[in-house]
Amino acid sequence: MLSKKAKYGIRALLNLAEKQGRGPILIKDIALEERIPQKFLEAILVELKTAGVVRSRAGRKGGYELLSHPKDVNLGQVVRVMDGPLALISCVSQTAYSPCEDCPDEQTCLIRMVMQEVRDATAKILEQATLEGMLANKERFRETNSPLHFQI
Repeated sequence: MLSKKAKYGIRALLNLAEKQGRGPILIKDIALEERIPQKFLEAILVELKTAGVVRSRAGRKGGYELLSHPKDVNLGQVVRVMDGPLALISCVSQTAYSPCEDCPDEQTCLIRMVMQEVRDATAKILEQATLEGMLANKERFRETNSPLHFQI
């Protein structure tokens, strides 16, 4: 399940993506607009800064902004920063692999085979979903007033 931290992180990044080019955005403004507790948002943005997704500027004209263009920020990287590996079990993780202690044979494990497919499909969807694409879908939804449809 996607954590509240990841969900808030994505919302904050979408906010920054919409305002890209306007200079740094204050945490208090993001928190207010996105209804995210400010202290929680501060911790989230520090993690995203450490991961190289955003940068901050101190001072009167300070705040946060994206380091990359919104087309280059995908949900896979954000979810990994906020929640860790996408895999449901460690033996199929690409970033945090470890063998299952109770597995008699990893090569023939039927659970592992299915969980690998789940991980691959999840990664594909999340890595194709960029901030730019999400914002484009938002605009299309506003224009047509119909449900959002994402294509894989």
